[in-house]
Amino acid sequence: MLTELFHRASLALRGRYVRMLEEEVARLRAENRALVNSLLGTAGFPPISLDDELRRAPVAMSPVRRRTWTQIAREREAAAAKSGPNK
Repeated sequence: MLTELFHRASLALRGRYVRMLEEEVARLRAENRALVNSLLGTAGFPPISLDDELRRAPVAMSPVRRRTWTQIAREREAAAAKSGPNK
């Protein structure tokens, strides 16, 4: 309760320009995270989660991209090569 009151008071005392800059930074961070996760998903890796970003504010993330058949085939070939011809 007290922290919410303090948060509202600090928002009221900030200038419009500072609030605009903070919103822009939050938007750019979310966009950057979405782009990184998109690239990772294209490469077949799971998306990263940034703990400090999650603590700040919940941001809607894009869904995880599924791997392509080519990526799945490469993974199977690598697994078969690791297991060896005798197994």
